[in-house]
Formats: sequence, C-alpha cells, structure tokens
Amino acid sequence: MGAPEKIDTSVFTEYLATHEKKSLLRFLTCGSVDDGKSTLIGRLLYDTKLIFEDQLAGLEKDSKRFGTVGEEIDLALLVDGLQAEREQGITIDVAYRFFTTEKRKFIVADTPGHEQYTRNMATGASNSDLAVILIDARKGILPQTRRHSFIVSLLGIKHVILAVNKIDLMDYSQAVYDQITADYRAFAADFGFETLVSIPLSARFGDNVLDRSENLNWYDGPTLVEHLETVEIDRDETQKPFRLPVQWVNRPNLNFRGFSGTIASGTVRPGDEIVVANSGKSSRVKSIVTYDGDLPVAGADQAVTLTLEDEIDISRGDILTAPDARPEVCEQFQASLIWMNEEELLPGRPYLLKIGAKTVSATITEIRYKTDVNSFEKLAAKTLKLNEVATVLIATQAPIAFDPYADNKATGAFILIDRISNLTLGAGMVDHALRRATNVHWQALEVSKAARAGIKRQKPAVLWFTGLSGAGKSTIANLVEKKLLSLGYHTTLLDGDNVRHGLNKDLGFSDADRVENIRRVAEVSKLMTEAGLITLVSFISPFRAERRLARELLEAGEFVEIHVATPLEVAEARDVKGLYKKARAGEIPNFTGIDSPYEAPENPEIVVAANGEAPDVAAERIFAWLYEEGYLPAEPTYVI
Repeated sequence: MGAPEKIDTSVFTEYLATHEKKSLLRFLTCGSVDDGKSTLIGRLLYDTKLIFEDQLAGLEKDSKRFGTVGEEIDLALLVDGLQAEREQGITIDVAYRFFTTEKRKFIVADTPGHEQYTRNMATGASNSDLAVILIDARKGILPQTRRHSFIVSLLGIKHVILAVNKIDLMDYSQAVYDQITADYRAFAADFGFETLVSIPLSARFGDNVLDRSENLNWYDGPTLVEHLETVEIDRDETQKPFRLPVQWVNRPNLNFRGFSGTIASGTVRPGDEIVVANSGKSSRVKSIVTYDGDLPVAGADQAVTLTLEDEIDISRGDILTAPDARPEVCEQFQASLIWMNEEELLPGRPYLLKIGAKTVSATITEIRYKTDVNSFEKLAAKTLKLNEVATVLIATQAPIAFDPYADNKATGAFILIDRISNLTLGAGMVDHALRRATNVHWQALEVSKAARAGIKRQKPAVLWFTGLSGAGKSTIANLVEKKLLSLGYHTTLLDGDNVRHGLNKDLGFSDADRVENIRRVAEVSKLMTEAGLITLVSFISPFRAERRLARELLEAGEFVEIHVATPLEVAEARDVKGLYKKARAGEIPNFTGIDSPYEAPENPEIVVAANGEAPDVAAERIFAWLYEEGYLPAEPTYVI
C-alpha cells in the first residue's frame, strides 16, 4: 500500500478563520400569539441551509403529526422543541438558534407570545442587540405587541425591525402595511429606538426574508436578512470604564492568589491601578492569567484571573474598577422592575437581590408607580402582579456597587430571589442611586444593651407568639408575662389588636399591609431588646418571610418563635370575637385561614396548644424553656 494521500487543510483553516472574523449579532423575535415568530426562525434556518437531511426528514414527519399548514413542512417545529409546544402550537420557553450568512453570524432567540410567558420573553431580550417585532398583517397592533415593545425599550435594545408578517393573507397589500407601520411608529415614538426599520414579509413562503419577492414589488427597502447583515450595533464595551465582578477568589496554593471573573467592560493591563469598589482599597495589576497563558491586555467579555501587587481584602461579589471612574456604592436606589412570579410583590417583604456575583438581602421600600403597558399610563400601586412593570425604590441590607443600567447592562441588572424557595421573582434595571438623609448617622451610645439587661438580671429576648386568630396567643402570652413580672423580670407585651389602634392604625388587612404591620412591630421589638427587655409579641403574623425578617433584625438567640398551633377547626369553634363567622359570610375579606393563607413555622423554638393543651400548661412550658435556655437567672430577683 502506498502512503496515504496528504490532505490540504489550508481550505478548512481559511474557512474557519473567515467565520471567526465575522461579527456576531444577537437578536430576538417577539410579538403576540400566532404572529409567526417560530416560523420565521425556521425559515431563516431553512433558507440559509443550516438544516441537515435527518432534521428535514424528522421535520416532515412531525409536520404531518403536529403541523398547522396542511401537507407543507411546518417550519415552526424546528424551534418549538418542547412536546407541549408542539401539541398546543405555542411557544413556551425561549429557544436559541445559531445561523450564519456570508457577512455575519447570528444567535436568535424565539420568545413566547402568550402574556403568561412574558417573563420568558424578557429573559430572551436581556442578551439581545436587536429585536424583530412581528405583527400579523390581519390583526395589526395587539396589546402583547405593545407590552413586548415596551419591555424591549426598557431593556435598552436600541435597534428594532418591525416585521409585518403574513402579508400574503392580505393579498400583499401596501395599504395594510403602510397603516400598520404608521400606527406602530406613532405609539413607539418615545421609546428611544435608534433604528426602526419596517419590512413586509411572509415567513411561511419566504417573501422578503432572504430574497426579494415579486409579490412585494412596491417595497424598495431591504429584506430581513439584508438588514440583519448590515445594521450597525454599537457594542464596544471596551470603551467603557473597567469593571470586573469577582466570581471566584482563586487560591490553589500558598504562592498564588488571583481574582477570577469575566470583564464586564473596559480594558486592563499589567501595571494598571485598580480599586475595590466597596472598600476603596487599591492596588496594581501584577498579571493577567488565563488558561492559555498570561495576557498583555484583556477587555470586555474575556474571562481572566488578575493577580495584584498587594494583599488586599477582596471577596466574591466585589467589583474591581478603574480608580478614576468608579461605580455607585450605596444601599438605596431606584430601579425599573419586571415582576415574574404569580405570587404578588409585597413592599417591605425581605427578598434576596443578586447583582453580578453578589447577593444581599433587600426590600422594596416603595412602588413609585406601575406602568400600564397598553396605554403607558403611570398608575399608583401597592403590590405588583405577574408580568407587571413598575418603578420602585429598593433598600439593601449592605451597600452594593452598581452602574445605572443605561450606562452598563452587566453591572446595572439584577434579579430578586425568594429567600425560601430560591425562585427568581423579578428582574430589574438600576436607574440611579438615592441620596437621602445624608445628615443622619448612627449615634454612639455609652450605655449598652448588655448593661441595660445586666441591671435587670435577664437576657433580652423577643418571644414571638404566632398562630391563627383565636388560637390563644394573647391568652398564653398574658400568662407568661404575669409569671415573669411576678418574679421581678422586666417585660412588655405588643398585642396585634392593640398596636392597630395606634402605631399601625393606618394599615388594612391586605397582604401588603400585613407585611408592613409586621415590619413595624419587628423594628419596635428590636428597640425593646436594646432596652434589655423581654418583649412578648402576640400577632397572627401569617407569613414566614416577615417572621424571618424579625428574626434577622435581632442578634442570634434573641428571637424565640412560639407557634400556638391550635387547629383551624378548634380556633373557629371558639370564635370569641365572631370573626370567623363574618369571614365565612364574606363580611371580612383577606381573613387568615379562610381566604388568606397562614404559613406555619417550619422550625419554631417552641410549639404549644397543638393537642388541646391548656393555656396555663402551655405558659408553664414556655417559662421552663426560658430557664433551661439561660434567658432567666437560676434565682429570681424577688417575688411580688
């Protein structure tokens, strides 16, 4: 046998080099239901010859089973990969597809049209440079078209293609196209789009997608692909100030300590001075380390590890920045927020806020207004529901570093997370920092909490009684306080009904008001512990999140959760105040246990009254627990 024929790899090398040099455009398709988003992407993949033969054979088979275009191939099925999507003929999740032409590479996101999945659409839009907004020529502009256009604008997308699809079903009418284009430009005039190009097309038949159509000879603008290939997108993040969110402190051995992350913006070189945004500590870059070796310079979107000349304190979540162009560092800011959960947003409730690699506790302190996505009117709101968009004020437990989203998407975007389930609840964009009450500072006090508690010979604590209305919370709390007081201990009792006559008389019983009710009581309880008191709190406090907030306001061991676990049927049978009867009759809305939920504690310190336990027995058990856990001295001060 002769020597194997030598293969000339230069052709492949040249081909790969050509594609490597092509620019990349990320765009999404969005609009209302049945506007043809999935079909359009399928058409793009088909016309650019990025469908393999086995895919085409599978597509033909699926088209016979799930297709909606008769005997023809249903191109939408190329993108709608979930079984539920094919069966229902809708898009549920975001589907990303790659295709390329001679001039450019593309990543396209197919996003859902249903209002229920607006959150998925927002996810797809967050990484896109351009939006293709489809409109069914038969239907014109619909509410979901407006909603998606508003979110596109909110997320900072500056380039839009208005694709007037299914023009074939309107006999390729120029009048229909002109009217839709005029209507859209009128309502989107204030969205700040830098480019807005309108194109009539038929995704099903390919008119004006890749090639020009004889059916649309009255149209003299670009085809969809022509515009996608030539639109200029300003994505030069290297021209912005340097930002490196630290994702990992890399310390494999005693001789190496680096800080790893993906550069969000700007460039960095060895010898450059950098500053830790939160602490203000500075150093110089010693080296830029990568898997392929050290670099002389690194820029936006590159994953690197920086080593520094000095040993300074840097942790995951810190941001390394240019010293002469630092981000904001504060704990209060205004933001635009898209709510993505079926459970309402409640101001005052503690959530987790994740910005970059940093996660902190945060609360929505105020909903300034929500925006009606149909009329764009600014409306007052106390809560937010699924898919609603609002401008809110946020307070974080610790200062965070950020840039306004308009200046830097990577360091100005955040998500809100449920503290218990870890579900993503909302996505936000920082508008600006709040500069408030700069003349208010912590006052150093010479008499400490320990001194106040010591003279009382007790450990300050909050005994938090929670349970249904009629469970016996106030009765048991009163018995415990009488016992404590008789032995000379210093106490106070905050009762739900009594507090609502004064401190919280402005609050109702909606979920939002309940959250604020407990937040205020938790803050008052904290002040009582500073006075060295044993504070008994008797509130239904139906939500775990707010009880957790109260616990976290206090020092470890100061919060004692006591679940008065009287069953609903027993509490309702007592109905001392006749409240359950009124609630059942619909006279009292949002009544806990009837039409508003009660979230029982998961790990309370004490559980009483679960099995018909008498109030005096429950009180004695609580008192004994306080002795055993060291909240009370072995010998009482005196007996009244």
